[in-house]
Amino acid sequence: MNDSFFFKIAEQKIQEAIEQGELDNLPGKGKPLIFDDAQIPQELRSSYKILKNNGVLPTEMALKREIVSLESLLQVCLCEDNKENLRKQLSNKQVQLGILMDKRKRRK
Repeated sequence: MNDSFFFKIAEQKIQEAIEQGELDNLPGKGKPLIFDDAQIPQELRSSYKILKNNGVLPTEMALKREIVSLESLLQVCLCEDNKENLRKQLSNKQVQLGILMDKRKRRK
């Protein structure tokens, strides 16, 4: 069997589900799609998707997540000593990310 046969069957099933209202209450209905891989080069997207689906973050993504967390903590922290510690951690993570991204650019 060819791909167009399966495509037609899939399209028919989707159309039936739409007509029966089975897709009316899906989460995110009416909201724009968010493509979180838009910043990832095309040649790496498949690999990153496999990693993501298995709960593994690429190093730069893990660093970005840590940076966002540290920035959030800094905004709510009241103790100046803790703030200084958070600033140092944030600075270190930003430097690590910068170095990693610079290495990636040089490989291209």
